Amino acid sequence: MLALVAAALLCTVASLLFVGRWLVVQDPLEKAQAIVVLSGRMPLRAMEAAKLYREGYAPKVWLTHSAEPGATLEAMGIPFASEDFYSLHVLMHEGVPADAIRVLQPPIVNTADEIAAISAEMAEERDNTVIIVTSKVHTRRVRILWHRLAAKRGRAIIRAASDDPFEPGHWWRDTGDALDVVREFLGILNAWAGMPLHPAN
Repeated sequence: MLALVAAALLCTVASLLFVGRWLVVQDPLEKAQAIVVLSGRMPLRAMEAAKLYREGYAPKVWLTHSAEPGATLEAMGIPFASEDFYSLHVLMHEGVPADAIRVLQPPIVNTADEIAAISAEMAEERDNTVIIVTSKVHTRRVRILWHRLAAKRGRAIIRAASDDPFEPGHWWRDTGDALDVVREFLGILNAWAGMPLHPAN
């Protein structure tokens, strides 16, 4: 019995150590109709998108528009320049012309909303491939949600920001990385379950 318990503990520990690497996935790059910057982790994602744009992988860059914290601050009478405002300026600083950048609507709350906005925009275009730039730890959940919600609309090439400091092999050493891993793993479980959990109002 003790041997079985020890083996189970070892398997659990090994799985926990491996989960950081499992969460990080990337697809081979190829030309697409647009590069999409998901909300969050500014400015790393926008910088990566600009790099891909300069390398000629797509003629346009799309930004998603996060509803928060702008909506809450607006209700308090506090002005707030949205995240996509700053991401747009990062893109232009890194060499993307303003007329190549588009902010997608409607405002988003979570990754599922972002995928819905991207796939709706793709329906207006002739091509059906986009490159989605996000953080390393977020890549697998984005891929799972894309296949669940938007695979019929087109194809997404998932890429991580190359300067993202997340260490998949040592995620437990940093509290921020550890929290990211837990959040992503729970988000993936929710996606596999058909997304019974929804964002708080």
